[in-house]
Amino acid sequence: MTGTLLFDPLIPLVALYVVCGLVVLGIGLAVWRRLPGWWLRGLAGFALLAALANPSLQQEDQEPLSDIVMLIVDESASQRIADRPDQNAAAIANITSEVARLDNTELRIVTLGDGEGDTGTTLMTSLSEALAEEPQGRIAGIILLTDGRLHDMERAPALPAPIHALLTGQPDDWDRRLVVSNAPAFAILGESVTLKLRIEDQGAAPDPDGFAQLTIAIDGADPLPFEVPVGQEIELPVDLPHGGMNVLQFTTPELNGELTGRNNTAVVQINGVRDRLRVLLVSGEPHPGERTWRNLLKSDSAVDLVHFTILRPPEKQDGVPVNELSLIAFPTRELFLEKIDEFDLIIFDRYSRRGILPSAYLDNIRSYVEQGGAVLVSSGPEYGSAESIYRSPLGDILPGRPTARVFEEAFTPTLSDIGQRHPVTEGLEALYPSQDDDVPGWGRWFRHVEVTVPETATTVMNGLNDLPLLTLERIGEGRVAHMASDQSWLWDRGYEGGGPQLELLRRLAHWMMKEPELEEEAMWVEPNGQTMRIIRRTLDLETGDVTVIGPDGSETVLTLDEVSPGRYETLWDAPEMGFYRLADDDTETVIALGPSAPREFEQTIASGDLLQPLIDSTRGGVIPVFAGDIDIRSVRAGRPAAGRGWIGITPRDAYRTADISITPILPAWAFLLLASLLMVGAWLREGRR
Repeated sequence: MTGTLLFDPLIPLVALYVVCGLVVLGIGLAVWRRLPGWWLRGLAGFALLAALANPSLQQEDQEPLSDIVMLIVDESASQRIADRPDQNAAAIANITSEVARLDNTELRIVTLGDGEGDTGTTLMTSLSEALAEEPQGRIAGIILLTDGRLHDMERAPALPAPIHALLTGQPDDWDRRLVVSNAPAFAILGESVTLKLRIEDQGAAPDPDGFAQLTIAIDGADPLPFEVPVGQEIELPVDLPHGGMNVLQFTTPELNGELTGRNNTAVVQINGVRDRLRVLLVSGEPHPGERTWRNLLKSDSAVDLVHFTILRPPEKQDGVPVNELSLIAFPTRELFLEKIDEFDLIIFDRYSRRGILPSAYLDNIRSYVEQGGAVLVSSGPEYGSAESIYRSPLGDILPGRPTARVFEEAFTPTLSDIGQRHPVTEGLEALYPSQDDDVPGWGRWFRHVEVTVPETATTVMNGLNDLPLLTLERIGEGRVAHMASDQSWLWDRGYEGGGPQLELLRRLAHWMMKEPELEEEAMWVEPNGQTMRIIRRTLDLETGDVTVIGPDGSETVLTLDEVSPGRYETLWDAPEMGFYRLADDDTETVIALGPSAPREFEQTIASGDLLQPLIDSTRGGVIPVFAGDIDIRSVRAGRPAAGRGWIGITPRDAYRTADISITPILPAWAFLLLASLLMVGAWLREGRR
């Protein structure tokens, strides 16, 4: 119970000040005139002033409130390694028992895990949010149970009480970490890219200046072993094996005594791009589609085109010597023998054997394909003749054997059953959809060369009477495609609505360049945060389950659903950031969600250096958990709040007002009566004189 004197004037405050001035003036006048009752007159005036001020006594009925000790427990990823979970449990039990023996004191426990994405340990954010939910006047102390590795120190709040840190970890902890310090997002195929990496030891490492094993794997293939010095940055030149995303995994083995192996792996994802696509277009007999091929290839600024065309057949008898048929000598030997490996794609458009290219040149092209090159043949009537390019050394690699029959009839190209699933032709119908069920969506062609296809080849498009139209085949390390018609240019001209010639050519070129996104049997992942969209493409009618191996070695088996012919997908929420390996019976891929070694594992050795300035500002302390249990004591505000084996809290003496009562000191008439008696007393005293 406490009391407070209140005033509630009966007149405006300005008027009360005026009356007070008059009273003081009257007392002064009485003193100046030396009236013996001046002091009685003064008391009477003050009694009148008190009556006008209306004084009251306010009394509060207070109920004491308990003090609050806040315990912020860090349970992020770095606190789940070694024996730190056991240390956390022991420290929580110790603090709980110590607070329980204190009078009028409560314990609030706040637990925080990993931040969203790769934000790391947001210890100060959690502390700010916890303090915002409690009355500041009741906070007697704050205890942080952590390894000291936090990533939001700039968000430290204003502290109403001493703060302390109980530090987990052991004095002999050590850890090894693999760091890639320089890795580009893009690299040009055929050019080396230099990566910078180092292996560093933290804490009480047994051999900080020795050598460590390092393995490098690309796209989950067999790793290549190396031995590198510890603590030194090394430069590693890398040549990307293919276009598209290349996933490079660097790993150093986990040693006995390390805190964790989660930071022993680094994953770099580099997108391989081609500087220029070098194409050699060999045109035979001139026809309307020749210009279309040239325009399509020249329209892409990323294509370097060399066009070798025969405008005058040798059998034309006009007496002009062969060596004078061109303004300059065309470098056939240089193109087809010396520099053929510099081309990414060779296209034969209605080319027939006329003695222009010797068999040795064509045999060199066959070797070029077997060693990894790509050839596309677009054929017309000449393909079924005796001068067919098939009847040359190239016949060993071409997937279409001519029967000598050429049909001059209208037909609409269609996708074969396997073409519905093949990445080169999958979904092409959607680019030019039919407006009427009775009218095909694509324009018609009017010439089809009949060919027979070996079992090793894949026919993705059919023509007249379902005969093979577009056939693909792998030859050695290279790839070959054959179009059994020379009228694809009708699509480009928009005849009867046209068709997807540009998209078909683009996909063909990418498939022949072995781009991963155009592989028939492929699996890849499209990440969105920690959600994976797992995509499996296959030419088979069904696919098996996918096994996902997480960063901690755990395995999850997922079933994929068919969303379109040959395409299977599923969505899966990964439990954490890191490096994942996905595999089924036939294919395998890898993906890194965020960094392979999250921010939590960049620094794993417990340290209170980051927290020390904040703790010193409240005269708190940093105490290691391994030192044993601690005592909690009450200290006065501003005094040292930590010592050997103990930490302090400051009692706040907070209370809650249960009731308030207001009682007047005297009623107004009592003040008036008192003032009257004093005035009469002054008059009597002065009258006796």
